[in-house]
Amino acid sequence: MSSNHSPQTMEAALADLYDEYFDRVARYIYIRISDRAEAEDLAGEVFLRALTSLRSYKGTAERMHFWLFKIARNMVVDHYRRRSVRQTVPLDSVEIADGHDVDEAADTSLRIEALSRALPQLTEAQREVIGLRFFAGLSSAEAGEVMGKSSGAVREMQRSAIVKLRELM
Repeated sequence: MSSNHSPQTMEAALADLYDEYFDRVARYIYIRISDRAEAEDLAGEVFLRALTSLRSYKGTAERMHFWLFKIARNMVVDHYRRRSVRQTVPLDSVEIADGHDVDEAADTSLRIEALSRALPQLTEAQREVIGLRFFAGLSSAEAGEVMGKSSGAVREMQRSAIVKLRELM
């Protein structure tokens, strides 16, 4: 743990991050495992694991959210190891902001359906980048930190994933 922060400060920072990042962590996990209830359970486990490992955390409170996504990433890997089954994400079940324009909602639904057919054809790394950038809302630098890659590498992976998605859709 950073010498600048007391254990109480770090616990308070983690509690604040729970409020701010729980949904983002759950969405990131969901895009990877396709099970909403399991994603929410795993997101809760991410924060529990962070709390129990807080004394070994070496970073600052300001950088703790990167650590949370690294924990989430590892939990997804563990989840697949336990299940040994790869699933696709049914994006048609992802909630869309309530809009009053029926045509726009129908168009969005069709796009989501096309995206749900195309996403499984991306590489695992491309899906991870899409999940971190668009479903978790991380910047390319933040996604790079989680993935252990440079922000330039993340942007290139994102670009190639988007090109491939456009071709497939």
